[in-house]
Amino acid sequence: MAESKIQQPEELLPEPEPVIETAPETPAAAAPGENEIARLTEALEVAEAQAAQNLAGWQRAQALYENYRKRTESERVEWTANANVILLARLLPVLDDFERAFASLPAALQEEPWVNGVRLIEQKLRHILALEGVEPIAVHPGDLFDPYYHEAVLHQEVPGFAEGQIIAEVQRGYRQGERLVRPAQVVVAKAAAQAEPAQTA
Repeated sequence: MAESKIQQPEELLPEPEPVIETAPETPAAAAPGENEIARLTEALEVAEAQAAQNLAGWQRAQALYENYRKRTESERVEWTANANVILLARLLPVLDDFERAFASLPAALQEEPWVNGVRLIEQKLRHILALEGVEPIAVHPGDLFDPYYHEAVLHQEVPGFAEGQIIAEVQRGYRQGERLVRPAQVVVAKAAAQAEPAQTA
């Protein structure tokens, strides 16, 4: 029998480790990741632009709404003031009637109790108008005619008055602050007519 030589474990050579070869990175292999980043970056930029546009639109809408709210509030205040002026103007003829009635009242009736009662009613009306800020427009002879506060009911040539000066007040006017309630009716002076030169034959 042939002798066989048995190898001992110490004599065994270590087995070489398997080498895993990795392929070198190529630009083509890196491109899919970069493309994804580029796509996401572009999508982010589009989303940010859309968000900025939405924000700008919202801010415009907010500004428009705020302007609308202010305008409607202003219009409401103006409408209320105009409605008050209309109502106050409708009450003024009643005040005129009181003044005419007291001016034409005979002296014998001046101290009658019912006349004093009517005077109290007139005073209440004047008080209500004063609370609303209504006051008479001051008109004096010689004042210049102001078409905003005065209504000319007659033009006359009067010595001592220049053209455009007020001669007399026919009906008292009233205002509420700077707002006209009723213009004062006045007689206004006009320029004296020029004498035409005599024609010679």
